[in-house]
Amino acid sequence: MAATAPAASPSTGVKPTVVLVHGAWADASSWDGEVSALRKQGYDVRAIANPLENLTTDAEYVKSFLSTLSGPIVLAGHSYGGAVITNAAVDNPNIKALVYIDAAAPDVGETNGSLSGADSVLKTNPDGKLFDKVPYPGAPAGAVDLYLKQDIFVHNFGSDLPPDLATQLWATQRAASTSAFDTPSKYAAWKTIPSWYFISSGDQIITPTSEKAMAQRAHSHVTLFDGGSHLTLISHPDAVTAVIQQAIDSVR
Repeated sequence: MAATAPAASPSTGVKPTVVLVHGAWADASSWDGEVSALRKQGYDVRAIANPLENLTTDAEYVKSFLSTLSGPIVLAGHSYGGAVITNAAVDNPNIKALVYIDAAAPDVGETNGSLSGADSVLKTNPDGKLFDKVPYPGAPAGAVDLYLKQDIFVHNFGSDLPPDLATQLWATQRAASTSAFDTPSKYAAWKTIPSWYFISSGDQIITPTSEKAMAQRAHSHVTLFDGGSHLTLISHPDAVTAVIQQAIDSVR
C-alpha cells in the first residue's frame, strides 16, 4: 500500500530512544523479542507499563515518562497502546516517529473500542462469550475490569501462537478497564508526526480492514504481514522489529 506520509525529520546522527507501549490483556513483556533485537543493535529501548485504566490518564502516564527523555524518540504502540501513543505524543518535539503494531490510531473524539472493525471477534460475539468481568476499587460508575476468556484468547487473540504459550499468556494477562475502550481520544498525533503501520492479515481483534483505513487517513508507511495474529509482536518479533527499524532509520 502506497501512502504519502508527513515529512520525516532531518537526520541528526543521534540514535533515537525507542519506547514501546503495550496493549490490553498484555504487559511490557509482550515486547521482549523487539527489545532484545533492538538492544543488540545498540539502541536504548524502554518497554513501559500501560495502566489500561482510561485513555486520557493512560496517555498522561506515558507522556510523563516521555518527558524525562532527551533526544529523538521513536514511539511504538501495540493494540490499545496505539490509542495511547496517539495522545501521549502530542506537544513533545522529541517524538519523531509513531509506529502502530496491529493497533488503533483514533482521531479526535473516537474511542478505541469503536475501531476494532465490524468483522472483529469483539464485535461479532456477545460480551458473555468474550470477557470475565471483575469490579475494581475506585472504578468510575459502571466501569469494570475485563479479562479475555481462555477460548477467545487462545483461538482468536493469539491464534498463531503454540497453544501452550497462548494459554500461559491468557493465565498471566492484565485486565483492562471498560473505561480504556470508552474514553474519547483528545488528540491525534499522527496528523503531524510521521507514522508506520504494521498490519497482520490474521488479526481478528483489530481487523486488517479497520487498520488499513486508519493507516490511510494517517498517511502511514504500511507493512502488510501475511498471517500472524493480534500477537504477531510475540510470534514474529523480527518482522515487527523491521518496521520499527524503518521508523528509526527515518530520524537518524
